Amino acid sequence: MTVADAVREAAQRLSVTSDTARLDAELLMAHALGTTRSDLLMRHMREPAPASFAALVERRSANEPVAHILGRQEFFGLDFAITEDTLIPRGDSETIVQAALDSAGPDARVLDMGTGSGALLLAFLSERPAAKGIGIDISPTALAVAQGNSEALGLANRAEFRVASWLDDGWTDDLGKFDLILCNPPYVEDDAELDPDVRNFEPASALFAGPEGLDDYRVVIPQLCKLLSPEGIAVLEIGWKQAGAVSEIASESGFQTELRQDLAGRPRVLILR
Repeated sequence: MTVADAVREAAQRLSVTSDTARLDAELLMAHALGTTRSDLLMRHMREPAPASFAALVERRSANEPVAHILGRQEFFGLDFAITEDTLIPRGDSETIVQAALDSAGPDARVLDMGTGSGALLLAFLSERPAAKGIGIDISPTALAVAQGNSEALGLANRAEFRVASWLDDGWTDDLGKFDLILCNPPYVEDDAELDPDVRNFEPASALFAGPEGLDDYRVVIPQLCKLLSPEGIAVLEIGWKQAGAVSEIASESGFQTELRQDLAGRPRVLILR
C-alpha cells in the first residue's frame, strides 16, 4: 500500500471521531516517516506506507490528541514539546500573547501563572528580546517540559520556572513585582460537555474550575495587586461566556478591564489594569 492509499484509508476511518480527519492522517504519516507534512505531500505520497503508521491511527481513533501522539504542538509560530502533563496550547490562546505584545513594554518583567508547557511566556519572550520572565506551575513534570522548551527555543537565559500554587499561603512572597502577568487558568465548568480527546487525555487540573468555571478567577484576581508594578497589566484568558462575570470579579478588586476577541470573534481575553 502506498502512502497516499494509507492516508486516504486513515482519513476515512478517523472521520468518525475527528473533524480534521485528513489533516490528522497526514500529520501522523509525516511523523511515521520522520518528515514534515509539506514534504510528505510533495515527495512521499507514492512510497510504500511505513508499518508504524497503523498504530498511530489506532491511537487517534481512540480519541488520543494528535499533539500527544506527535509530542509536539505549534503555537505562535514556535514548536513546543507537550506531554500528558501539560495542556495542549491552542490557537485561541495566541490572543493572550498578542494582547500582551500590544500592551506591555519591550523590557517587561513577566509572570506566567500556570505555565504548563511554557507556551505563553516563551512566545512573548521570543518577540521581546529585552524581556525576562518566570513561569509557575503546581506540576513539577509540567515545569520540566517548560524548561526543555525554553532550552530548545534558546530562551533559557531569560526564562525561569518554579513550582508554586496560587492556592497556597505565601506563594507570592519571593516573586517580586511584574510589569506583565499572563494567565490561562482553569475555567471549564465541572459538568461541561467536552470532546473525549480533551476530557479523557488533558490534565483535569488545568481544565475544571467549579460549577461556573470561575473558582480560580476568584482566587487569582484578588492576588494580582500584590504582584503587579504600578503600571503593570494582567492578561487573562476567559471562556467565551465569562466576560461579564470575570470583569465583575476584576472590578471588585479595583481593576479596569479591556476585552479582546479571538480570530473567531468570540470573547477570549481580558486585560486588567
